[in-house]
Amino acid sequence: MHLLSVNSGSAVRLGKLLTGIYKTSVEGPVQVTTLGIADDAVCDTKYHGGHDQAVYVYGGDDYQYWLEEHSLDLAPGTFGDNLTIVDLSSLTVNVGDRLQIGEVILEATAPRIPCATLGQRMEDPKFPVAFRRSQRSGFYCRVIQEGLVAAGDEVTYTASAELSPFSIVDMFELYYNASAPRESFERALQAPIAIRDRERFAERLSKLHA
Repeated sequence: MHLLSVNSGSAVRLGKLLTGIYKTSVEGPVQVTTLGIADDAVCDTKYHGGHDQAVYVYGGDDYQYWLEEHSLDLAPGTFGDNLTIVDLSSLTVNVGDRLQIGEVILEATAPRIPCATLGQRMEDPKFPVAFRRSQRSGFYCRVIQEGLVAAGDEVTYTASAELSPFSIVDMFELYYNASAPRESFERALQAPIAIRDRERFAERLSKLHA
């Protein structure tokens, strides 16, 4: 497993929206801080960025899926991913799993939920539906240890030590399940999920208890 690309971007006006979704490969080494990739634009801070969603990762296996299943030959960074990693799939990642790249340590915290901005980026308003159905969401990470990364760096993957891990796919599906049982939210809240999602799931759980 290795780092195919480090991706960063500037704020771009997309209709009435200012977005940081347009990212391209950056020549390394690049600094990774607890708030993300140096000089990378994060515009919609209600849903993106912050310590628990500092870095967005997408797998090479996921890009391969779009090529094989949808004939989309997409460049790294197309989905707004900061790090594109070879031999990695969103389908096999659990919340709390860690990636070490050089001295940088990342911890998976949440899936990426598709929105209308992604549809605009792909010039296809129906694309978020295809993205949702694929379950290949990529995942956000908190930065446990800062440092420098560059394309070509080896990536060491360490699975979560939780006895009953909560997967990125499980978390992704929980967003869309309007009738999810109490146990699903309790399980999510036991995992080291991103703070935004912790608040959202705690609120949904409280309504089940009401």
